[in-house]
Amino acid sequence: MLQELLAQAELTLVQLDGIAFGAGPGSFTGLRIACGVAQGLAFGSNLPVIGISTLEALAQQASNNSVITAIDANMGEIYHAAYVKSADDWRPVSIPTLCLPQHVPLVPGNNWVACGSGFGTYGEALRSQYGSCITRIESDLKPHAREMTQLAEKGFVKGLGIDPVDAAPIYIRNKVALKESER
Repeated sequence: MLQELLAQAELTLVQLDGIAFGAGPGSFTGLRIACGVAQGLAFGSNLPVIGISTLEALAQQASNNSVITAIDANMGEIYHAAYVKSADDWRPVSIPTLCLPQHVPLVPGNNWVACGSGFGTYGEALRSQYGSCITRIESDLKPHAREMTQLAEKGFVKGLGIDPVDAAPIYIRNKVALKESER
């Protein structure tokens, strides 16, 4: 797929400025694969890499300057963050965290757009926590390469690309499975 995409753009891998990957939070295996592929391509082409937060990519996708993001993390929990757009960058108001839907960090003010699968799965609990500060919920939004590319481009322009050896997923959950006794 990558070769086809590069051929369509009439580029080679070494002509790129860098390689971005979805760093998480998210599925442990998916994050490792994304990071590993980015590292392998970058090492072989002597390119910098940049990891993009899946939660920030969700914020980028929402059409608002104040965004609460929540991804269903399974096991009754969500990956959560809240961002405010300042100039052309997202500033975290609530840093990415793993929490129960009924224990989400609160946000200041009103006119927040809420997005992500966490609002689809735990909408009632999250609406109860946020009340009238949310003006719209877009639970069908998922992290997408389009927004990750937009964020990565800005990051590379700012010189935020790193050596592939230093690339790492964003792990928020330390425990990735329930024990039989916990099920």
